[in-house]
Amino acid sequence: MEISSSDFLIPEGCELNLRKWPTRIGPAYTSKEDYQKLLREHVARLSLLQQLLYASNRYAILLIFQAMDAAGKDGAIKHVMSGVNPQGCQVFSFKHPSTEELQHDFLWRTTRDLPERGRIGIFNRSYYEEVLVARVHPEILRSEGVPGVRLDGDRVWRDRYQSIIDLERHLWINGTRIIKFYLHLSKEEQRQRLLQRIDVPEKNWKLSLADINERKFWKQYMNAYEECLKATSTTDAPWYVVPADDKENARLIVSQVLVDALEGLRMTFPKTTAARRTELQAMRKQLAK
Repeated sequence: MEISSSDFLIPEGCELNLRKWPTRIGPAYTSKEDYQKLLREHVARLSLLQQLLYASNRYAILLIFQAMDAAGKDGAIKHVMSGVNPQGCQVFSFKHPSTEELQHDFLWRTTRDLPERGRIGIFNRSYYEEVLVARVHPEILRSEGVPGVRLDGDRVWRDRYQSIIDLERHLWINGTRIIKFYLHLSKEEQRQRLLQRIDVPEKNWKLSLADINERKFWKQYMNAYEECLKATSTTDAPWYVVPADDKENARLIVSQVLVDALEGLRMTFPKTTAARRTELQAMRKQLAK
């Protein structure tokens, strides 16, 4: 099956029902070997595109990954970005905000880590936690001490969606291209993966009681994701819903979306001017001595 990025894109202003979006689709690969071959091709293409990104120095790329626990965010980042030069790529994970971070607006801690031009920044979870986890657990919002916030109303979430849209529009205008992935995992597949973390000793460290307790809020999380995705998927910063029950297929989808997005920037290596060619010939003469 050929992967088309548009199949996973949430158009701006669409009516979204996550229950109708599959968590598993027909695989783009025919065997394990075919999967590895396709991924290698995508990774090689991404490596070249990263060189172009750095050399052209016009754009920054921000990748955002959001998902329920065990959806495969870490694996997708590790495998898809395996061929990218570490000097041009940084990964940031955002957990529960610190005391200092709680003293600032909800976008402050992530904006400090935005990528510079020519580089790729990856947010493993992001400022979107503030309209997802904080919506499911209103005590988090209460601890932030935002004045005039009604925890029982929708106004705070509409305001935060707008703040996010405004930020992402500002970044787009200034050369940052944002690509957002929601790894769409089924509750049953999550259960199987959490059980595996118990059964495989090398994965025991990945599991906590909090992971199990959060499953009680599955419906609330799905509602929060649905509202968030349809409110904040824009032409400038689109969301892609990636079926995540098949980890390998999810990685191929993510890598194809990235390749398509970077190729869409139509980047080129800087052209050599006449003055630069003269300078290069002078260097050649010195090296030839």
